[in-house]
Order: sequence, then structure tokens, then C-alpha cells
Amino acid sequence: MARYTGPKTKIARKFGEAIFGEDKAFEKRNYPPGQHGLAKRRGKKSEYAVQLMEKQKAKYTYGILEKQFRNLFEKAAASKGVTGEILLQLCEARLDNVVYRMGVAPSRRAARQIVGHRHITVNGEIVNVPSYHLKPGDKVAIREKSKSVEAINASLANASKVYEWITWNNDTKEGTFVTVPQRLQIPENIKEQLIVELYNK
Repeated sequence: MARYTGPKTKIARKFGEAIFGEDKAFEKRNYPPGQHGLAKRRGKKSEYAVQLMEKQKAKYTYGILEKQFRNLFEKAAASKGVTGEILLQLCEARLDNVVYRMGVAPSRRAARQIVGHRHITVNGEIVNVPSYHLKPGDKVAIREKSKSVEAINASLANASKVYEWITWNNDTKEGTFVTVPQRLQIPENIKEQLIVELYNK
């Protein structure tokens, strides 16, 4: 399966929330897509369906394919600690996600593109792999030649969210992945325990 590049609002409506960020189209039609979207939903979803839906939501939110996501889960399961929390921490430590959180890109999809186009450096070296795993203390910066890119500067000008686990200096266009975020610091509305239960079946 290729990465999903279709309409974001359609997916947001499927899950009943704007998982890709602010979405004016979703606000107008915040019910499931399709001709029966407004109709009363039939029956109660099975336990498996609820768990699968949560996994799909997490994958779409972070823009990760099934194989990558499964690998992250296995890595989380093999680590000490709460598996579901570690899974989300691994997702948050991806370079494309951190670039998005720092405000360099307006969405994770755009962040992936910025990383892929070699606009980002990690500890002074160009990294063009969106799934690159950052470690606490890693320096993330906009490459010198890319500091004048209009799309990046427009995104930074509109960035307003601040996260305790990363820093960003708008003057030097450099930030630091200070520490791995705790679950309470991750704003995504994902019930990670359901994903753990699904994979452990």
C-alpha cells in the first residue's frame, strides 16, 4: 500500500475529528463521509473494529505505513515501560514529526516533504529520511541554503504552539529535541492501549 495522499477531510470525517490539524471543511461537515453519513449509525462496533479504528487513526495522524508502524510497536513492546506510551513516544521522535512540532511545516505531510527535499540538518548533517529517529539533545536546523524558502518562513510566522520537550530559536532557525515527551505532553487524542490490545491478539 502506498502512502495516503488523498483528501484529508474525508479521513478526518471518518474518525470524527480533525486528526490532520485545523480543517475548515471538516468543521462544516463533521459527520462520516458517504450518502448515509448523517444517518443514524447501525449497531455497535465490535471490540476488534474499535481497536482497528484506533490503529488506523494513529497511522494516519503520523503518516506511517503498516509495516513501519508494526516495527515501531515491536520496538516499543521490547522496551521497558508502558508499551502504548513508548509507541507514541517513538512516533513523536520521528524527524518529520519534530519538524512539524517546531513549526517549520504546517502539517506532518509538509514536514515529510521538507525533510525529503534536504532542507533539514540534524547535528549539522543533512538528513532526508522523515522516519529518522531523534535522540534527546539532537539539534534540528534549517539548512543554510534553505533559510529563505518562502513556505518554511510562512509556516514559522504562523507557528504558535509551544512544546516543553523541544526548543526553537527563530533567529538562528535551529531547535533542540530536548527530551522524549511524557504521555501527558503528547496532545494527540489516541487511545494507545487499544492498539496494544489489537497487536497482542
